[in-house]
Amino acid sequence: MAWILLLIAGLLEIVWASTMKLSDGFSRPLPAAITIVALIASFALLAAAMRELPLGTAYTIWTGIGAIGAFVVGIVFLGEAITPARLLAAALIVSGIGLMKLSS
Repeated sequence: MAWILLLIAGLLEIVWASTMKLSDGFSRPLPAAITIVALIASFALLAAAMRELPLGTAYTIWTGIGAIGAFVVGIVFLGEAITPARLLAAALIVSGIGLMKLSS
């Protein structure tokens, strides 16, 4: 169950990071509100997952899901650049997440 909570927490991290960008510095009320709600829910689920998972594992996977998800959202929906260096960085993050999962 902790892994499911962690996955949902990571997905909510993608939501709050993306809507924070769309909030235009918290000047747009709806994206700003979604950011705050998703952030609180993400932290709460991360905290719940940490009851069973080691700190390092939970936090690394949570931030990794958020980082890769935000990377993909930026490319697919916001027109951000795809460069070899960015793709390599994303691949290294995914590799680190996989290794962290295998080690726990």
